[in-house]
Amino acid sequence: MDRDLDRPLALGRTAEIYAWEPGWVVKLYFDWFEPEAVDYERRIASAISATGLPVPAVGETVSVAGRVGLLYERRDGTAMWSDLDQHPARLVSHARTLAELHAEMHARPMEADIPPLHRKLEHKLKSAKPLPETLRTAALKALETLPEGDRLCHGDFHPGNILLSQPDPVIIDWIDSSIGNPLADVARTTILALGAANTNPSKAAWLGISATHALYLRRYFQLRPGGRDEYRRWLPIVAAARLSEGITELEPWLLAQAGKLLS
Repeated sequence: MDRDLDRPLALGRTAEIYAWEPGWVVKLYFDWFEPEAVDYERRIASAISATGLPVPAVGETVSVAGRVGLLYERRDGTAMWSDLDQHPARLVSHARTLAELHAEMHARPMEADIPPLHRKLEHKLKSAKPLPETLRTAALKALETLPEGDRLCHGDFHPGNILLSQPDPVIIDWIDSSIGNPLADVARTTILALGAANTNPSKAAWLGISATHALYLRRYFQLRPGGRDEYRRWLPIVAAARLSEGITELEPWLLAQAGKLLS
């Protein structure tokens, strides 16, 4: 057995990744993470794997020292963000790859047992405690005016979730995925990127994140022309919904973006 549960390969907010048997890793969730949520992730990962998108295959759930784990195909590689830190000259190439993967994801309709994006956004808007009632009402009304869509949306699409594996990059971490409007998914990527850039004290990091995102956005709309105006309408709604996630340092910036709903 190729298992080393003393040294994680990676560490995230909800789980640690360890080597398992040859060809597999286990995503071992922390004790507070609900087993029902693990089953939900397995169901989503199975549905997405069946689409033929470049994603790791998913296996069975396991129990390790009282913790729930989910097996994934092992795909060794470096996260795109980490590679950019080491090789800034690859910025243009990586931004294009990011856009091309996102456009491929959005290229075809999908039917799967995955929640609708509109419903997820509505729930987030209603539960976002820092959101003033005037903005909450405006965001919910604006959401009603935008088309729902029928495409697979990642919900957390950024260079940290692109693994530069061989022979091709793979997209990881689908726990926030949904079926919905691809322009909302692009808006989510923008809010993630620009929020990180505008709360980072390092000027070099700000420039790197901003430049990567600008190039990604340009390439995405080259591949999927049209929709820029609708994409801009999604931005304050998605910013308002992100206020439900309890990221204190982002709240002033997110409130400023959501405030554009009233301008």
